[in-house]
Amino acid sequence: MTQELRRVAIVGSARIPFCRAYTGYENETNLSMLSAAIGGLADKYGLKGERVGEVMAGAVISHSKDFNLAREALLDAGLSPFTPGTTMQIACGTSLQAALTLGAKIATGEIDSGIAAGSDTVSDSPVVLGPKMQKRMIALSRARTTGEKFAAFKGFNFGEITPIAPSTQEPRTGLSMGEHCELMAKEWGLSREEQDEVALRSHHNAARAYEEGFHDDLLVPCAGIVKDNNVRPDTSLEKMATMKPAFDKRSGKGTLTAANSTPLTDGAASVLLASEDWAKERGLPILAYLTMGAVSANDFAHGDGLLMAPTIAVSDLLRRAGIGFSDIDLFELHEAFAAQVLCSLRAWEDPEYNRTVLDRDEPLGHIPVDKINVNGSSLAYGHPFAATGARILGMTAKLLNIKEKNRALISVCTAGGMGVTALVER
Repeated sequence: MTQELRRVAIVGSARIPFCRAYTGYENETNLSMLSAAIGGLADKYGLKGERVGEVMAGAVISHSKDFNLAREALLDAGLSPFTPGTTMQIACGTSLQAALTLGAKIATGEIDSGIAAGSDTVSDSPVVLGPKMQKRMIALSRARTTGEKFAAFKGFNFGEITPIAPSTQEPRTGLSMGEHCELMAKEWGLSREEQDEVALRSHHNAARAYEEGFHDDLLVPCAGIVKDNNVRPDTSLEKMATMKPAFDKRSGKGTLTAANSTPLTDGAASVLLASEDWAKERGLPILAYLTMGAVSANDFAHGDGLLMAPTIAVSDLLRRAGIGFSDIDLFELHEAFAAQVLCSLRAWEDPEYNRTVLDRDEPLGHIPVDKINVNGSSLAYGHPFAATGARILGMTAKLLNIKEKNRALISVCTAGGMGVTALVER
């Protein structure tokens, strides 16, 4: 028996303010922040004590104790204990991928509602010891006699207790995301000035959104924080020009700086999705609809740009939808780095790239700058890895609603050479 797919409504979102690492949330955890974001969503839409079809959430930097983060967070947030929680992770695309997965379940009738969310904290990064010390600790935990306990430390040296710092290096290349993006910037011939201009526009757009009250009903206070602390309304190209290269410090040709790259950030975000009937029965708003998604990957370990996979996902998504850039009113392009956005824009306009990578006879084309990240994006708000997708999806749905636009495209690059994209429509 075939069943007609249901529309997936985006009811709304809630997030805690994003903070630069080691500032406002030094005493918070992924669990406490995620619980605050989901709890705020529950308060906003009358879900306390209610059963939701499923909560799907995750974190990129996590402790072993966070093995069932989504389930524990929904319980702490006050949802019904009969609500299942699924923890997932696809790097920076985590909460957008969660939304797409829940959307598919809603569309097919498996569930009627779902919350997609994500949380990340650099301030509470796990401290990991080397393999020798780990094995000693396991042996110590299994020791039954004093002799066995002493034997666990036979041959011990103090170098073994040196912690292994958390790293953003790609396991297959040994390069950080920033170093990879620097290579992309060189490949596509990006100047430092044009990257700084993207960052400046993001900060100014975000500051204007705050002034207009856009974030008033989206933010949930947490640990006494009521506002994102990375937005810089007073920044300028002159100030940005004083920053030194952050990833290529030796060649004299580095263009990525702390000003045009996202800072390490702590935060959490959540989005409520539902069938139309479920939302209407509860008198809840429908801001927009999540209509389609695509996930892609490339061979970054053998020359493809690490953060270029979203160009493929966007192309695949538009081909499947039978539309082009001219059919889209708003573009929400995650700003991991200003260079990533610019490389993507150039790639979509480049005939050779379209032909050899995207399998297109004609380039996807140009995107007007006034349609891109109109209320700012990650360069301004910050980027708590797993939370960014939910932050963008919630903002996009609200933007389409208040601006009375018809269609928006979301694109998120991730570590591991992948991209997650989505189409949102009114």
